Amino acid sequence: MHDSPASELPPEEPIPDWWRHWWRRQTPTRQDRFAMLAPLAAVVLFLAAIISAFWYLRLEEMDREQEAVRRDVEYAQQRLRLRLLERQEQLMRIARDISNKEVDAEEFVVRSESMLAQYPELLMLTWIDERRRVKAGYAAPSLSFNQTRIKGEVLRPGETETIYSLARDLQQPVYSQPAAGPDSSGLLQLHVPLADQGKFAGIILGEYSIDGLLRYGVPAEVSAKYAVALLDAKGRIIAGNSVPPRNPATQFLPWAAQPNEYEVPVSPVGNGLIVRAQAYRTGLGVIGSGLFWLVGALSAMTAWMLIANWRHTRRRMQAQQALMAETNFRRAMENSMLTGMRALDMHGRITYVNAAFCQMTGWSEAELVGRTPPFPYWPEEDRELLAARLEDELKGRTIQGGFQVRVKRKDGSLFDARLYVSPLVDAKGNQTGWMTSMTDITEPTRIREQLQASHERFTTVLEALDASVSVAPLGSEELLFANKLYRLWFGGRAGGHLQMVAQAGTSERPATTEDSLDSVDSLVGLPTNTLMTAASENAEIFVPELGKWLEVRSRYLNWVDGRLAQMVIATDITSRRVAEELAAAQAERAQSASRLITMGEMASSVAHELNQPLTAISNYCNGLMSRIKGRQISEEDMLAALDKTARQAQRAGQIIQRIRSFVKRSEPNRTLSDVSVMVSEAMELADIELRRRNVRMSHYVAARLPHLMVDPILIEQVLINLLRNAAESIEQAGRPPGRRSVELRVVPKQEGTQDVVEFSVLDSGEGLAPEVMERLYEAFFSTKAEGMGIGLNLCRTIVESHHGRMQAENIYNGSEVSGCRFSFWIPVSGATNPIVGKDAGVTTT
Repeated sequence: MHDSPASELPPEEPIPDWWRHWWRRQTPTRQDRFAMLAPLAAVVLFLAAIISAFWYLRLEEMDREQEAVRRDVEYAQQRLRLRLLERQEQLMRIARDISNKEVDAEEFVVRSESMLAQYPELLMLTWIDERRRVKAGYAAPSLSFNQTRIKGEVLRPGETETIYSLARDLQQPVYSQPAAGPDSSGLLQLHVPLADQGKFAGIILGEYSIDGLLRYGVPAEVSAKYAVALLDAKGRIIAGNSVPPRNPATQFLPWAAQPNEYEVPVSPVGNGLIVRAQAYRTGLGVIGSGLFWLVGALSAMTAWMLIANWRHTRRRMQAQQALMAETNFRRAMENSMLTGMRALDMHGRITYVNAAFCQMTGWSEAELVGRTPPFPYWPEEDRELLAARLEDELKGRTIQGGFQVRVKRKDGSLFDARLYVSPLVDAKGNQTGWMTSMTDITEPTRIREQLQASHERFTTVLEALDASVSVAPLGSEELLFANKLYRLWFGGRAGGHLQMVAQAGTSERPATTEDSLDSVDSLVGLPTNTLMTAASENAEIFVPELGKWLEVRSRYLNWVDGRLAQMVIATDITSRRVAEELAAAQAERAQSASRLITMGEMASSVAHELNQPLTAISNYCNGLMSRIKGRQISEEDMLAALDKTARQAQRAGQIIQRIRSFVKRSEPNRTLSDVSVMVSEAMELADIELRRRNVRMSHYVAARLPHLMVDPILIEQVLINLLRNAAESIEQAGRPPGRRSVELRVVPKQEGTQDVVEFSVLDSGEGLAPEVMERLYEAFFSTKAEGMGIGLNLCRTIVESHHGRMQAENIYNGSEVSGCRFSFWIPVSGATNPIVGKDAGVTTT
């Protein structure tokens, strides 16, 4: 039986009328809820009004304070402005008197002393001529000696020099603020220019103490109410003080008072001197008044009382709503279940059915509740069986896993169902009946039948394959699956699977020893990527027991039980291997025949090459015989002649041996070969033909070329063929002796993503026509009257059998064809070492 809450609910009974009336009385209406929330809403509105009123008053107070600060700061700024303008006018009068020659240096000192005594903010007055030399000056006694200027000294470079030049250029008073020294306070300088008959004659430099300006220029009533300070252009305080900063933790509170300050530039100095005033916080404001706290406390008490009453009422409503929600939840759960539920009493009468049961059978709850066997959803042909099942159920003989039956719908259709039966126990622990759950298994049954049919089709396909398929878990000799062909070849054991895996070289499971169990992963070598995307491994093996060649493909997969397994598919390729061996033998015979044809075509050149050493040997022997007969030779001359004869004989033997090794038929033998050795041996044979045709040959072999995994005889055959074709093309073109040349180049190259060695042959012939280029590698196609047309076709076959490529192209000099270039490349084998100690070279013959 399914473990569900609905299985433990008692059967549904009609709800009494008294319960409904009591529930209506206990359930609060919408009017009750409104009456309960109305006082709370009124208190909230009252608090909001009080807070808004106090907030408005606070804003009004802040605006008034800000306006007072602005007014007082502007008043202080006017006082400072007037004081500076008065001193400026006095200095300008002194400047006019100096320009009119009415004041000399002594009179200037007297006037300066008078002004400094009358206006304490002035610290020093200095008369500076047009050469920046101090002519006269007077400083306040409070200044230190280092801050005074001595008569006759010249302004130091950089000291007020820029402002001095500006006053000279503008011919107007100029204010400036020099940098304060470590032992001096901030200064304000006024440069008043002097004129002598329209020419610049110097300046009068007045220096103010900024602290003095603040002390004597700002009204006392303003200084008493505010923290007044003078700022420079960068906002730094150069005189005065400021209100201490507030606590950062309270500055963002809505009732926290914001700093009340105002600042304005001091005219005529400009933005270089700013006066700022910050109001002291002396009153508590609206928030600090007793009325605010009294009203707030009374409002909070009223709100607390109403909230307590509201919480009590809300808890009562929540309990009622929870009971209703629980009842509705159980009813909704019963109605939303897909499993049909049926309750029987101890006598077999139906006492309860849920909505799913009614929907499955098509019978309503009223038609089923109270019915006794036989039930209307029992098929007629199964009634005896179902009656016996019900009798066992009532006697307690139930099946734990349930049982399958057929159920008839109201419309007469049938469906498969599975029933689970369990006892129905009340709250006191007494059994009151039996609870049955019914599940419609028509769709699962259909899917299971389809899966079984699909499995049978899949098995039939695997059994009919012409390839062996086997699956075995890693590290085990168990055979999980084998098709018909595998069983025919290897029987029903996993030995054949393991044998193919071992021969193919794929890692079924790495062998471990007792010493390596702790340090080596037993699954080393397996793919680390997702098994479903791991690439399969292919190999071709020969099985002596079967006498067959098999192509083995393996792949890792997860078996149905979660184990990691390896699938091996083996295909019989014996016929293909036999055909490949026959094709290889035919190709080998064609290559041998081509070499014989090549040597046959070079027979006259070889005979001429052999005739030279043989003629020399004959001449040396005849000369020796004549001189010996005439007793006209010494022992030393005889030894020298015999040595020359031996060298000529050795040369002839080397030519014959080279031709013999070239035309000798041998099995294909790919080894790591030295490129320079292959090139030199091919050039020895080709050079005979090229010299006969009066063609010069040059070659270039790059230094430190890697070894190639090739058959050297076949590569030499390709080079000889290309060199001979180049010589024939030059002779056919009728080139003059100066242009009869062939070049052989061997260099490393990058082809795509792999390293290769490129061989190229360049000639100075007449090139290839377009129609010839299209059929260049076609078998039995030749442009020579006596040619067989298999040379280039065989060359390309040899190159491609070494995984290389071959190509041909014309060489142009402007629009004229000046030759042809044949090239091919061979990929570099796996782990090869470059040739150490050999340098690249160019040789011409």
